[in-house]
Amino acid sequence: MAEVSDPQLSRRAFLGAPAWLARSGPPRVVVLMCDGFGPEYLDASRMPTLARWGKDGIRKTVRGVMPSVTNANNASICCGVWPAVHGITGNSYWDERAGREEYMESAALLLAPTLFERAARHGVKSALLSSKRKTTTLLPRGTEFALTPEAPPAEWVRLLGPAPGIYSREINYWLLRAAIHLLKTRPDLGCLYVHTTDYPMHTWPPEALESREHLARLDALLAEAEAAAPGAAFLLTADHGLHHKSRCWDLEKACRNRGLPLRAAISAERDKYLVHHRGFGGTAWVYLNRPGDAERAAAMIERLPGVESVLSRPEAAGRFHLMPERIGELMVTGDRDTVFGELDTESEALPPAYRSHGGLSDTAVPLVVHNAPGAPAESYFQHNLDLARWLYV
Repeated sequence: MAEVSDPQLSRRAFLGAPAWLARSGPPRVVVLMCDGFGPEYLDASRMPTLARWGKDGIRKTVRGVMPSVTNANNASICCGVWPAVHGITGNSYWDERAGREEYMESAALLLAPTLFERAARHGVKSALLSSKRKTTTLLPRGTEFALTPEAPPAEWVRLLGPAPGIYSREINYWLLRAAIHLLKTRPDLGCLYVHTTDYPMHTWPPEALESREHLARLDALLAEAEAAAPGAAFLLTADHGLHHKSRCWDLEKACRNRGLPLRAAISAERDKYLVHHRGFGGTAWVYLNRPGDAERAAAMIERLPGVESVLSRPEAAGRFHLMPERIGELMVTGDRDTVFGELDTESEALPPAYRSHGGLSDTAVPLVVHNAPGAPAESYFQHNLDLARWLYV
């Protein structure tokens, strides 16, 4: 992963950007964060709208941030900075003051301005739409309003019908229809941020008929969105890819069984959507009972099959641009086949249909920039967090 000397970037970096990016009342911008949309899904599906957008604009594969989980990446894309700056280091973390594991889905934990707050400084109104309720509690600052089909207001149910359940592909269609309605009826909204759910990617591999049907439907809805907002810029990326995982380790039990109790071992992927992944992810935070246990714990964990790396807190923060106060004393990453989480035993062989993410092998994501003349050159876009960081600066 490339190093960045200035995570927030200076205004000088955008002297070549078009005037409409900074003045009040710019053309509309639609940011699409397609959860779990790894390059394999794009390659395996017929998506003519995205193909045209990429041909006419920019389409490339970039890297997401680590851990490759939704909240850390969503915050990075929305704020345009690394987790070292915005402070969201995963879906879960150990709250030192409370002495327990907590979900990272409160706006109070977000330490950097959102895209919406930057837009508001230029008089631009924004809306946040997400299939997942947790995004509307994490990233709402600066928005005119936030909408989730997990808890849709009555007027939206009357307009679009009952929202499908969170564990469905249909919830993404409902969400895109809501975005299209706003593009048609709310010309005062200059910035829309739309975040889908990755439940379909957790459920079906790229080549599955159900997956290809889901993405074909999303592509058709993107064409409808484009028709509803002539002249709008469309910026699209993902938070992570997904792959089959064959083994899971419970690091607390594994270390305890080898004679070293831990204070805690937390999967950075664990959130409230356990049907997606059972809380298992390719990165774990390890918290020690004593600082002197670090070397022994690292050596013990490194010997477990499927463990890719064990990094100290300073090493992890430096390598992955993480906020050290919000990660474990050790950061453990798994190889492409391995995840971590809470089990009844120290390890478990996972079924062939199990799919998840969270490690380095899941960081490749597509990035598409459409109808944004004057956007930075293609070489500028190296990570998903670059997608909109040049807007409203």
